Amino acid sequence: MTNRFKDKLGEGGFGGVYKGELSDGRAVAVKILKASKGDEEEFINEVASISQTSHVNVVSLLGYCLDGSKRALIYDFMPNGSLEKYIYGDGSLLGLNKLYQIAVGIAKGLEYLHRGCNTRILHFDIKPHNILLDEEFCPKISDFGLAKLCTRKESIVSMLGARGTIGYIAPEVISRSFGGVSHKSDVYSYGMMVLEMVGGRKNVKEEVSHTSEIYFPYWAYQHVQLDDDLKLHGIIDIEEEETARKMILVGLWCIQTDPAQRPSMSKVIDMLEGSLVLEIPPKPLLCTPYCSGRHSLNTQAMPLNASVISSSSSSLCSTEESANFIGTATKDGTFQK
Repeated sequence: MTNRFKDKLGEGGFGGVYKGELSDGRAVAVKILKASKGDEEEFINEVASISQTSHVNVVSLLGYCLDGSKRALIYDFMPNGSLEKYIYGDGSLLGLNKLYQIAVGIAKGLEYLHRGCNTRILHFDIKPHNILLDEEFCPKISDFGLAKLCTRKESIVSMLGARGTIGYIAPEVISRSFGGVSHKSDVYSYGMMVLEMVGGRKNVKEEVSHTSEIYFPYWAYQHVQLDDDLKLHGIIDIEEEETARKMILVGLWCIQTDPAQRPSMSKVIDMLEGSLVLEIPPKPLLCTPYCSGRHSLNTQAMPLNASVISSSSSSLCSTEESANFIGTATKDGTFQK
C-alpha cells in the first residue's frame, strides 16, 4: 500500500505519515504510530473519535490496522498538506479571503464535533499542523490522538494532567484555577490559530523591532481598539482590512482567559459570517506557556515556571499559576502530562 514507506508526507508527535494507494488506485495517507508507552491510548482515541464522525470539515478515517504492537490509521489523502505551510511569513500565498473561508470551515468542523455528534468530541490539539487541506483547500480537522469523548450533557470534563501543543493550550487545561476544562478549551486553541492565520506569524515572536510586537494578540488588540490601520502583510484593499479586523476580533474573543467569556463555536460561526458589528473584547491577559530562545521545545520536562506575556506591560513575566505543571513535550510541540 505504501510502496515500502518511500513517500513520507510528514512527522508528528505520535508517528510518521506516508502516502499510499489502495487497490482501486485511490490515494490515501497512512499514519504509522510510534511504539511508545501511550500509543495504545492514542490509537483507541483516534479510532473511537473519527469513526463517529461524518462532516466535510473533518478528515475521514477509511480504515485501521492492528498487528501486535504495530498500529496504523488510513485516511483520505490531502494533496495540499497542512495549513501551517501557507500562513507564516511571506509564504502566506492563499490570500486573506481564502484564509477567512478556511477559518469558517474549521469553525464548522469544530462546531460539529462539539454539538453535531451523538457523543461530544473535544479535540484538545487544534493547531495549523492538524488542519489538512484537500485539492480545493477545503479544511479538514485531523489528528484525534489527544481527543476526549464525553456526553453532550457534560459541561465540564474531568481530565488528568494537561494535553495539547504549547502556544495553543487553554489556560484551564494547564491549571484548573482558571476554570473547568470543556469545549471552550478547543475554542481557545482555535482563537490562537486564527490570530496566526491573519497575522501571518507565530503569536509569540522574539525577532521583532518593538517589544509591543512580541505577543501578536496584544499588538492586534491595541490596533483594533484604536481603530488603527492594521498594516498586515498581503492586505490589498478596504474589504480585506475589514475581514482581517473581523478575524482578529473573533480570535481575541476566543482566547479570553475566563472560559465563560469565550463564545461557543456556533457563536463563532455567527460572528464570522454575520454582518453585525463586533464588540471589542476585554484585553488578552496572557498567552499559553512560552519557551525562550527560538521557541523550539525541549523534549525534557517543562519547567514549573514557564514564561508568559503580560499584556499590561508588553514584556515577559513569569507566573506559577499559569504554568504549574510538568509534562513531556515532543519535537512538534505536542504536550501531554
